[in-house]
Amino acid sequence: MWALPLLSETQSALVEFVAVAAAAVVATTLFMRDRTAHRIVLFAVCFLLAARYLFWRATETVAPLGLTLDCLASWSLLAFEAVALTGSLSAFVILSRTRDRAAEVVAHLSWWEPTPPPRVAILIATYNEDEEVLERTIVGALALRHPNKEVIVLDDGKRDWLRDFCAQRGVGYMTRPDNQGAKAGNMNNALRVLDGRTDPPEFVAILDADFVPHRGFISRTLALFHDPTVGLVQTPQHFFNADPIQHNLGLSRSYPDEQRFFFDHMQPARDAWGIAFCCGTSSVARFSALKDIGWFPTDSVTEDFMITLVLQDAGWKTVYLNEALTEGLAPEGLKEYVTQRARWCLGMMQIARSHFGPLSRNNLRLRDRWSVVDSVLYWTSTFPFRMAALVYPLLYWFANIVVVDAAVPDVIRYFGTYYVWILITLNFVTRGVVMPILTDVSQLLGALPISRAAFVGLIRPTGHPFRVTAKGGDRSRVTVQWYLMAPFLVVLALTVVGLLLGIMSDRFAFFDAGDGKSIVLFWTLYNVVVLTFTVLVCIELPRRERHIADQPERAEVLIDGQPVESVWLVGLTQDLVRMRGLRLAEGQSGRLRIRDVGEVHFLAVAVTDDGARLNLMPDDTQQAALIERFYADGDAPGVVTVRVGALLEDLSRRLSFGARER
Repeated sequence: MWALPLLSETQSALVEFVAVAAAAVVATTLFMRDRTAHRIVLFAVCFLLAARYLFWRATETVAPLGLTLDCLASWSLLAFEAVALTGSLSAFVILSRTRDRAAEVVAHLSWWEPTPPPRVAILIATYNEDEEVLERTIVGALALRHPNKEVIVLDDGKRDWLRDFCAQRGVGYMTRPDNQGAKAGNMNNALRVLDGRTDPPEFVAILDADFVPHRGFISRTLALFHDPTVGLVQTPQHFFNADPIQHNLGLSRSYPDEQRFFFDHMQPARDAWGIAFCCGTSSVARFSALKDIGWFPTDSVTEDFMITLVLQDAGWKTVYLNEALTEGLAPEGLKEYVTQRARWCLGMMQIARSHFGPLSRNNLRLRDRWSVVDSVLYWTSTFPFRMAALVYPLLYWFANIVVVDAAVPDVIRYFGTYYVWILITLNFVTRGVVMPILTDVSQLLGALPISRAAFVGLIRPTGHPFRVTAKGGDRSRVTVQWYLMAPFLVVLALTVVGLLLGIMSDRFAFFDAGDGKSIVLFWTLYNVVVLTFTVLVCIELPRRERHIADQPERAEVLIDGQPVESVWLVGLTQDLVRMRGLRLAEGQSGRLRIRDVGEVHFLAVAVTDDGARLNLMPDDTQQAALIERFYADGDAPGVVTVRVGALLEDLSRRLSFGARER
């Protein structure tokens, strides 16, 4: 960029940094985030700054070629960074477009008229979920507005109580003699049974056992099947509970769940390119399309992504409707969270090595092959690079190995300008979802098992068992995940020791790294912050309420059948209430008159500063009404963007060990 000879090098670099940041702010103020031309301009600048940065890194910051540890360390780190940057640039190309199908849905609602509504089978695949989890999903499915529907529970757990529960609720129940093919095999068994009927369904809705559909889920998704080439419609996954990062850091009110970037922004962008893919639950498929491809593929543990490629290979399209039409249960435990993502990674590697891989002979378009390559780059580069970023500074502190030999002004000029433009651009197109340190934490948590799954899957794609993500269970106590925490704790200790050795001993002054000392110092301090939060996430806090009403509402308390006072309900769930405005003694019982539910029997279980906590004891009809109200009738809960002020308050509370679930 330009030179400012009257200023020092650092001042000149800072002026460039501020100018680029200001240009990014001005551009994002004037631009419209849904305009493709505006997105292209923003991401084109990202490409230019990234190329400039990478050229500088390769020509000015690495050790001279030779048989030295400095050479090996600096060039290997550059390789990690270059591959990760390539993956990021691929994602930027995808994000340069976006698509909203809401108007298309409105224009084609009930496109089948005057003929009767199409028959829809709603398949709920289950293996080991408990009754509370399944009841929500079954009640929500029964409450769907679409009149011509059939709800069928597919039980690979072969549980008698679930068979009886389904009979009581009036829904179908299927099982099979073995569990071959895991979830995909379970659904295929049901599809073959349905195909044997004289009147098989025209469409099939897929729900995981812990996902509750909103009432309009079927009617909204069916509208997009007006196009006879559409084989599958995917909708986003929203969650009515906090994921482990949100919960264990106390951020459920201020920081979105980790999946919001993908479902709210990456999938609509992929849809604009025609490469949106199935994510399993919360999708609807055309029965004839599934039959055409021989049902769900079973040669990957992520049959959802693979079915998109199989459908496309056969001439069917997958499209994406970015509307909150279902709510599910995010993994509540950190082990389950990491296991789930490692399974996704393994499945992607299996697909890359399959007949539908990017280098195989098939009927896939170039963009479909790019879609697979982009996913492989994400899994194989992002997580190894995140670990490398922690380890490489230690080489300097303990072995005097210089991995990045750069002056501070140059880092500001090349890295700083690139980073600030990307950060502002991404937060513009995603409406403020990207938060640097917390994004690093989310990637770091599963970096080891995900990296292992990535390369094991590429080398040996077959012979890996399907691992179910456990949901529900007792989360009432603090649990320290020592196995997951141990590597981060060790690296954090080494980082702090190395930093103290460098700062407190006279060795630091004589380390031959030039200005590189300042770079490593800042880098190390950043790693200390990231590792600290990562360790905190590994301390799992108790979970109490799974769904809390966003807005307080009036209700009436009745004691011995007589109204005593109107109170505010400030924390209403399907089985627990936080009440403000009336003190009740612990153990006192009565009834609570709740809108759309009726008079529900309660037992006061705790006295609070401004009221009481009540345990609800609804009958079956009231229980169904509560479930329908909180899930089938509800909007997607939680935050969809970072709330900076609340986030800083929540993080400071967590660091003082005062976090509590909100």
